[in-house]
Amino acid sequence: MYLSKGKELKRNRLANYFLLALLLVTVFTQSLRASSILIPMDADTQENHLKAYGITYWILTKQQKVQWLLNYRGGAFLLPDAEVIRRECQIRGVTFEVLTDGQTQAILDEISSPARNQEAVILEKAPKIAVYSPLNKQPWDDAVTMALTYAEIPYITVYDEEVLGDKLVLYDWLHLHHEDFTGQYGKFYGAYRAAPWYIQGKKDAEALAVQLGYNKVSEEKRDVALKIRNYVIGGGFMFAMCSATDSFDIALAAEGVDICEPMFDGDASDPNYQSKLNFSKTFAFKDFTLERNPLRYEFSSIDMTTQRGNVPKESDYFSLMDFSAKWDPVPTMLCQNHTSLVKGFMGQTTAFNKDEVKPTVLVLGENKINGEARYIHGIKGKGFFTFYGGHDPEDYQHRVGDPKTELELHPNSPGYRLILNNVLFPAARKKKQKT
Repeated sequence: MYLSKGKELKRNRLANYFLLALLLVTVFTQSLRASSILIPMDADTQENHLKAYGITYWILTKQQKVQWLLNYRGGAFLLPDAEVIRRECQIRGVTFEVLTDGQTQAILDEISSPARNQEAVILEKAPKIAVYSPLNKQPWDDAVTMALTYAEIPYITVYDEEVLGDKLVLYDWLHLHHEDFTGQYGKFYGAYRAAPWYIQGKKDAEALAVQLGYNKVSEEKRDVALKIRNYVIGGGFMFAMCSATDSFDIALAAEGVDICEPMFDGDASDPNYQSKLNFSKTFAFKDFTLERNPLRYEFSSIDMTTQRGNVPKESDYFSLMDFSAKWDPVPTMLCQNHTSLVKGFMGQTTAFNKDEVKPTVLVLGENKINGEARYIHGIKGKGFFTFYGGHDPEDYQHRVGDPKTELELHPNSPGYRLILNNVLFPAARKKKQKT
């Protein structure tokens, strides 16, 4: 049976309309299909900022890339969409939003605008993390290990044996636990020399030094500091808090100089040792004066702890600096937060004298009332370092023997976020820094 020419044309036209409609429905459906997961990091939306870093790290371990949206909703993370990722966010209590292709592209277009101080940085590989810490820690807790544990980010503990054995090359990121690299046992002699933990810690340190072939703890710690220096110069990322910041630089400046009094190393210090310091060897600090009194709980003029009389606890905040996300993504990454004001906190080394910070070092956070740097960052050779003053961002004045901070009570801590910014920093695809 044959159709007339008109009827055949009509049937073909209807078929074409049907195909076109089907195509439009398909395109529309694809545009609605979820393509990404957004983890917002702003103050009003995210229920658990700290766990969000752990989710991001976990995805990187699955060989998947993440985009860190700098200055967009508090430094949000853009993840690939998958049911297993949604479920993991729900298990860990992390707020997330499911985006379509169109929504994702609209956000990226907005961020790429030259008029916006925002940038999308690709995170490519989960960094291997090491924490430099003794097995028999003295009676205090370390904020970084608590942050890593709470965020569910794995790490390996290393100490002097591994450092001197050139094992740091196995790791991308190294944190220095509350440590004294000068061999003066944390300058706790004045208040705690009769305490059992101090006596035992001194014995253990001396035994380890002998085991490793050294006559003095100060000499062994100096070589540990030099190994860490070489690790950074070779391309490593180093993060330090509290006394591990200034004591590290002091050890470098004092290479070959005995700055320890007899109660620390059994013999007298070098005459006029202050004049023998070499500030060209340090990472961050210059022109500082060492504290000669062994009874004083202080290393040098770098620390501002004793100069904070005009900083009451109620108004002790430091402000994060504002950098260009497109031109200076590195400091911008390190300052990502849901607030530009961070609550201050004390430590053996609370903050840094800005006059003694080298001009090549970036100040990322400062207390303007007292003119002090709280959070600094620099480049050494092929690597990077960050120094963060204070002991515990959620314990204003942590004392020996105080209970540890329970991060379940502080899942949105801005101070702890700065630590975790540094943990993810090595995962970023590197761009040349302009500053």
